[in-house]
Amino acid sequence: MPARSRHLPRHLSWPLSSTDIRAALGDQEADAADLWFAHEPWSDGTVLQVEWIPPIPSNYGRGFPVGILSPLRIRVGPLAAAERALAREALRRRALPALAAWVDTARHAPDGWSLCRHSRSWRFADGTITHREDQQPYR
Repeated sequence: MPARSRHLPRHLSWPLSSTDIRAALGDQEADAADLWFAHEPWSDGTVLQVEWIPPIPSNYGRGFPVGILSPLRIRVGPLAAAERALAREALRRRALPALAAWVDTARHAPDGWSLCRHSRSWRFADGTITHREDQQPYR
C-alpha cells in the first residue's frame, strides 16, 4: 500500500507501507498476518498496532473454521502528511524491530499467554516514538 492513497484526505499519509512491514517481518510472517491500513487517525495518536487474538472457537462464529483467520492483526494508522518522513524514519528504526520481536515472541509463547488477547501499540508525537502494552498508558 503506498503511503498516499486516493482513500485518504490530502493532509493525511500512512507512515509505513506494506513493504516496510514485509521487510521487518519477512514475507512468510507478513503473509500470515492480517494487515490493514486505517483511513482515519486514531484518537490516541497510535500509528502502528499489533494484536494477538487467540484462535479459540468463539472467535469463529461467522462460519470460518479454526485456522482460516490469522491470530495476528497489524494495523497502520495515518498521520499528518507533514510528519510522515520523520515518523517513518523513527518507526523503521525503533518500532519495526520491536514489532518483529513481539510477533516472534507471540508465535512461540506458551499456552497461558497465547490463549489471551494481547496488543502492542506505537505512536509518534513530538518527534519521538512511544509504545504501550495491552492498552496500558503510553510510555
